[in-house]
Amino acid sequence: MFENQPKGLYALALANTGERFGYYTMIAVFALFLRANFGLTPGNAGLIYSIFLALVYVMPLVGGALADKFGYGKMVTIGIIIMFLGYLFLAVPLGGNGFAMACMLAALILISFGTGLFKGNLQVMVGNLYDDPKYSSQRDSGFSIFYMAINIGALFAPTAAVKIHDWAMTQGFESASAYHFSFGVACASLIISILIYYAFRFTFRHVEGNAAQVNAVEANNEHVEELTPQETKERIVALCLVFAVVIFFWMAFHQNGLTLTYFANEFTQKTSTGIQSMAFNVVNLVAIIFIVYALFGLFQSKSNKGRVISLAFIIVACCILGFDYENANGTVEVSAPIFQQFNPFYVVALTPVSMAIFSSLARKGKEPSAPRKIAYGMLVAACAYAIMCLASAGLPTPNEQKALGADGDFVSANWLIGTYLILTFGELLLSPMGISFVSKVAPPKYKGIMMGGWFVATAFGNMLVSVGGYLWGDLPLWSVWAVFIVLCLLSAVFMFSMMKRLEKVAK
Repeated sequence: MFENQPKGLYALALANTGERFGYYTMIAVFALFLRANFGLTPGNAGLIYSIFLALVYVMPLVGGALADKFGYGKMVTIGIIIMFLGYLFLAVPLGGNGFAMACMLAALILISFGTGLFKGNLQVMVGNLYDDPKYSSQRDSGFSIFYMAINIGALFAPTAAVKIHDWAMTQGFESASAYHFSFGVACASLIISILIYYAFRFTFRHVEGNAAQVNAVEANNEHVEELTPQETKERIVALCLVFAVVIFFWMAFHQNGLTLTYFANEFTQKTSTGIQSMAFNVVNLVAIIFIVYALFGLFQSKSNKGRVISLAFIIVACCILGFDYENANGTVEVSAPIFQQFNPFYVVALTPVSMAIFSSLARKGKEPSAPRKIAYGMLVAACAYAIMCLASAGLPTPNEQKALGADGDFVSANWLIGTYLILTFGELLLSPMGISFVSKVAPPKYKGIMMGGWFVATAFGNMLVSVGGYLWGDLPLWSVWAVFIVLCLLSAVFMFSMMKRLEKVAK
C-alpha cells in the first residue's frame, strides 16, 4: 500500500494532517457553540455553519487561480499564516454580544480565505507528484493515502474538542466560553503543520511552482501532455459534470456537523455501557486501526522481521482492548460531538481494505473507473440515510422531543455509529477518487483552478447543508432523511447517464 509512492506524498500528507486536526476540532463543536454562546435557533446556527463551510470550499477557486500565477508553495505558506490569525481571533472569549458576533464572523472570513489558499493547492502539489510516469499508476492509491492522513487529524479532533471544553469548565469557565479553548487548539496545530511543511520541503520542492514552472520541469523530462483545444474543452466539461453531482453528496455528508449532530444531541441516549462504551474511547479506536494495519503487514511482509513486528503490534493492541473491556464497568457519558470521530476512524481503518480490494480488481482488469466509483458512492450515501429512517421510526418531531425533555424517546448510539460506517463507504468511493480524477483529467495549465472548481462544488453542497437545519423542527424525522436519500439517488442516476462521456476522458 505504501510502496512505490513519491516521498513528497508523506510530507504533504502530514502537513495536511496537522491543519485538518485544528479545523475539525473547531468544526466538532462549532454548531453547538453558536447555539450556546449566541442563543441562535437551529436554523440560524445551521445557516452560519453552512455559509462558513461554503466559504471554506469556495475560496480554493481563488487560491487556485492565484497559485497558477504565483506558485502553489507560496499560496500554501500564506494560507497557513492567515488561518492562524483567524483561529487566534476565534479563540478569544468575547461573550455573546454584537461585537463578539462581528469578531467571530471576521475570524471565519480569515479562516476560510486561508484555507482556500492552503487546501486546494496542497492537493494540486500531490497530484503533480504523480505526473511523473514512474508514479502515474499509483495516483488513486496516493490520494487514498493522502485522504487517510486528513482523517487521522479528524479522528482525534472530536475527543480533543470535548476534553478541552470540559477541562475549561473545571477551571471555572461557563460552557459557552469554554468552547474558545477548543478553538485555540487549531492555532497550535497550524504551527506543527508549517514546521512539517518546511522540514521536508526538499521532497516536493519541484512541484511548488506555478503551472508554467511545473510544466517547464515536465517539459525538460519529456512528461508534458499536449492537448488540443477540443480535448481541453471535453475535459473541462466532464469535470463540470462531476462537480454538479458532488454538490449533493456533500450536502448529505456534511449533515454530520448539523442534523446528525442535532440527532445525537436530542435523540441519542446520553450514556453508554459495556462493549458499546469502548467505542467512545479514541484509544480503543486507534488500537483497532493498529490491528488492521498490522494484519496487512503480517500477510504482506516479505521478511520474518516484518511479520514479527506486525504480530507484536497486534498483541499490544489486543491487550489494550482487553484491558479496557475488563475495566468497562459503569456508564460512560456520551457527548454529541464525539460521534464525529467515527467517520475519520472508519476512513483510516478502511482505507487499506479499500485499496486492497481495488488493487485486486485492477490485477484482474475489473477495477471500476473513477467516475463509476463516484456514482457508486452516491448510492451508498442514500443507503446511509435509509438507516436513519429506520432509526427515526416512531420518534417524535424535534420540537415535540424538546417539549418532552427527559421524558422524550431516545435511541441507541449504534444507529448513528452504523450510519457513519455506511457514509464512510460512500465517502471513500467518492472523495479521494474525485480528487484523483480532477488531478488526472484537468488540463495542465488549469490544474489550480480546476481543483478549485472541485471545492466550489463542495462549497455549494455545504451551502445546502443548511436545508437540514431548516427542516429540523416540526417535520417528522423520516422526512428529513428522505430528502437526502432522494437527492443522492437522483445524482447517481445522472452520473450513470453520463458515464461513457466521463470514462472517455478518464482513460
